[in-house]
Amino acid sequence: MRNASVLCLGSARFHRMHYYDWGDADNPRVLICVHGLTRTGRDFDYLATALQRDYRVVCPDVAGRGRSDWLAAKSDYGYAQYAADMTTLIARVTAGVERTIDWIGTSMGALIGIILASRNGSPIRKLVLNDAGMLVPKAALERLGRYVGLDPRFATFDELETHVKHVSSPFGPLTDEQWRHLTLHAAKQFDDGSWGMGYDPAIRAPFEGELKDVDLSAYWDAVRATTLIVRGARSDILLKETAQAMTSRGPGATLVEIEGVGHAPMLMSGDQIDVVRRFLLDHAQHQPST
Repeated sequence: MRNASVLCLGSARFHRMHYYDWGDADNPRVLICVHGLTRTGRDFDYLATALQRDYRVVCPDVAGRGRSDWLAAKSDYGYAQYAADMTTLIARVTAGVERTIDWIGTSMGALIGIILASRNGSPIRKLVLNDAGMLVPKAALERLGRYVGLDPRFATFDELETHVKHVSSPFGPLTDEQWRHLTLHAAKQFDDGSWGMGYDPAIRAPFEGELKDVDLSAYWDAVRATTLIVRGARSDILLKETAQAMTSRGPGATLVEIEGVGHAPMLMSGDQIDVVRRFLLDHAQHQPST
């Protein structure tokens, strides 16, 4: 794994977006993996390890998370900025070389993927949407708003890990090693020795005020990439009826449900990784129309 960053532009100033780069840097096949709301690019370590022989795997920390800069204008935390930053990243990894771009997005990363894949001339060839789709219900946003950006502090790392396990219990059954991995790479130790989450609390800005359903159905209908939807069977972010509707409109996605998991499958177990691998490496699947 290599560490790198790309310079992106916000409304107030430039900022650095950090990313983790796996596999052969000259591989013409690039897989971009984008994490969920409070997470980091290190969520994809297990998946990237499994796919790095087939792809150059690029896993950014979205602005305000992980090792990326926090945004100077807190109102920039939203999908317009995130999509612009990812476009800059795509330009970096395709510079001067003809490459194919495939995309895996978990939750927020899935919504960014839908937005980018809906645009005319999008370079995204295959799209994996991990537990988010064309409609995110208001009730689910209200649940997220109850903990995002509240910035709790804990005396020890173990206490923080217990908190992460509680808040993230819908991720489903994970090993102790996986929980520690997810906690460690999203954590920050402060000057007073306490532990907390390592993201900018201002990412909660979109959750302030009256919340409404997030409706991306018009974007979805414009997507032409070959698409796989991975849904946690207990998810409240991607409802079953929404996922099923997405199989018969837009690009007509393939749907796979993961039993015993809510929001969201973490793509760390062998069976979940195999679902994604088979989809990405199935060369018989149709190519997106132009």
